[in-house]
Amino acid sequence: MYGMMLAGVSSNVGKTTVTMGVMAAYKAMGQRVVPFKTGPDYIDPMFHTFVTDNPSANLDTWMVDPEMIKTLYYGKLGPEDLGIVEGVMGLYDGHSAGDLRGSSAFLAKTLDIPVFLVIDGRGMSTSAAALVKGYVDFDPDLRIAGVIVNRIASQSHFELLKEAIETHTGVPCVGWLPNNPDLAVGSRHLGLIPADELENLRKIVALAAEETAAHVDLERMLELAGREAPLAGTPDPFAARAGAYAGLRVGYAWDQAFNFYYHDNLNALETLGVELVPFSPLRDGALPDGLDALYLGGGFPEVFGEEFQGNVDFRRSLNRALVMGLPCFAECGGLMVLTRSLAAKDGQEYEGVDFFQAKTVMTRRLQRFGYVTVTADLGDRVVTTRGHEFHHSLVEEANPEHAPLKTCYDVEKRGRHWRCGYTRANTLAGYPHIHFYSNPEFLFALLDKVVQVKAADRG
Repeated sequence: MYGMMLAGVSSNVGKTTVTMGVMAAYKAMGQRVVPFKTGPDYIDPMFHTFVTDNPSANLDTWMVDPEMIKTLYYGKLGPEDLGIVEGVMGLYDGHSAGDLRGSSAFLAKTLDIPVFLVIDGRGMSTSAAALVKGYVDFDPDLRIAGVIVNRIASQSHFELLKEAIETHTGVPCVGWLPNNPDLAVGSRHLGLIPADELENLRKIVALAAEETAAHVDLERMLELAGREAPLAGTPDPFAARAGAYAGLRVGYAWDQAFNFYYHDNLNALETLGVELVPFSPLRDGALPDGLDALYLGGGFPEVFGEEFQGNVDFRRSLNRALVMGLPCFAECGGLMVLTRSLAAKDGQEYEGVDFFQAKTVMTRRLQRFGYVTVTADLGDRVVTTRGHEFHHSLVEEANPEHAPLKTCYDVEKRGRHWRCGYTRANTLAGYPHIHFYSNPEFLFALLDKVVQVKAADRG
């Protein structure tokens, strides 16, 4: 098998476009590409999946033990597969200034895969060599196998940069991509790619693959990467209990508004024997029949607030089910819609499910952005796990003095603590996105509760 990481010297150097081009070009050569994303991002994995026709998994060395990361990565690769990992932010940007966990560099070293560094070559000549040399020398134990120069205008400019970089650093330049606005994916606020945008994305991917094949030495990249043997990691805790929850049917929200799930979370549920049943809060008139529990992932429900508000039958169906005690685990966007109302970025308010006596308001600034540690009091056990928050909203309680919402999360970030994890009946909803492999006991506790509720209903 082969493995490589495409990482940038910083954000906004076009590494997502380069990554899509490399993935698409290898796929066009007949190579099976298995995609991955460094860190907790949800959007880039959707692009990876679109390009490769294989699901993209998040590899986060802060939320998940690095030995388990090895298991999750190598377990998805066959003998002839090519694993391509897209980096996050700059190569060395991690959990904090003094802690590289969570960074692209830490992940590459954990997996023992080479890094191909993406730089923006505009307006540089020999200075590009100084830039690359800084990244090479910062951690001599990291294997930077090559450089891809992005956003330049000509072969002659590339040759100038190539000579400077290779002369002063010894790192080969394997190719370049032109500064073509038609290649830009751009920042987007939506998650799952809407049908009317698919054709444009197909054109971008096709052009990126064409330009990559023309200007990047893909065979040389494979040579520099070299074949690798799988590294042994920690045994999969969910595989050890395979089928333990067979017979449970869990519905999960999946449409344009709700699609933020870690692929390995869904894998874990299926490994445990859970039947996953997708449904659309935007299009379906009611919840699917025969469900034992719900998983409401995040996304951008406020963008589709008018559609969600208009689906009155579904909102009533969901409210009835939760009031009657159907177990539910909701994260971020899933929490937002369970309140009385949710606001869009322009301030327009839309009706929610009205399960929690609160409303969701949008804010100009990101709220509590970053990694968090969550200690959850789940009734019969207390579980500490790690997660990530990224949201522009806050929950405002309707009667915090007289009827405060119950919470079961103590959330900590760099010494600061706050409460979250709103509970009512058998519903738990909070802002943190939880990776089930951070602490498997969190998922076991949720599913044990589902089993208890199901048994009580039968009794």
